[in-house]
Amino acid sequence: MPLRDFDRQLLDRCLKREPGSWIEFVDRYMGLIYHVIHHVSYARSVTLSQADVEDICAEILLRVVDDDYAVLRRFKAQSSLPTYLTVVARRICVKEMVKRQREASLGHTRAHRAAVDVEDLTEEVVEPIASAEDVEAMLRHLSDREAKVIRMYHLSFLNYRQIGKELDIPENSVGPILAKARRKLREAAEERSR
Repeated sequence: MPLRDFDRQLLDRCLKREPGSWIEFVDRYMGLIYHVIHHVSYARSVTLSQADVEDICAEILLRVVDDDYAVLRRFKAQSSLPTYLTVVARRICVKEMVKRQREASLGHTRAHRAAVDVEDLTEEVVEPIASAEDVEAMLRHLSDREAKVIRMYHLSFLNYRQIGKELDIPENSVGPILAKARRKLREAAEERSR
């Protein structure tokens, strides 16, 4: 699909930093960016809070304006601008989700997620897993195949199709294996905390 005149003009105005052009750009493409974020989170089976969605959207927009609109300057007009922005937004979104999953797996939290006062903290707050040894100890409660699937999905960030191909199992069996393994891990964590 060729670049439409309206998009070409808007792009030119943004690159020339004309007043109001960035606001118009954001108004025009914000819905597309939100759609990409929701699509990627659904495809990767990641649940995002509204704050997470807004953070990722802001990160995408920041990357677009970084280095004097370098992302927009790299656009070669070989496709429509929305198609190009979809690819850019998806790449940034996937990187952000992987980064957040890694942080979560290490027990890290962002300030907005810890929206509680220090005085409100109680003994019921769950402590993060402290070491790789703790993780390995918990994975011993799983079968070899379940542990492999958990490692591939949560630590290597592979999707269902990649896991199915790697383990030579049907893609649609990965979800049930993950669900069963997570249930076992929850039970093991409850035992550990008693």
